[in-house]
Amino acid sequence: MGRLFTIIFVAALGYGGLYFYYGVTLKRAVEQHLDGMGMSALEVKAVDFDALDPLRQDTNISADIAYGGGDATFQLRVIGHPVFSEELRLELDSLQALRLRMDNGG
Repeated sequence: MGRLFTIIFVAALGYGGLYFYYGVTLKRAVEQHLDGMGMSALEVKAVDFDALDPLRQDTNISADIAYGGGDATFQLRVIGHPVFSEELRLELDSLQALRLRMDNGG
């Protein structure tokens, strides 16, 4: 019984590391994609994906992007795997939300 718990613990620890690294690599890939399009002033705040997405080659994610006084959430399609594949393609699926901030300078 102890071996089973050890195997489960090691597998969970390995998947947790893959999940974390997948998120970091995906955020970097979105930033590079935006830079390649000439939009280096945009800042990627967060990238959200499902729990099983690190196991898939084709998935949909959402990215929170900020610029000046506005924030937007985009739905993106990721074709390929950012960690394991050489080829990665990002496609803009839709704009989910657009939030504008009005600041009075105070």
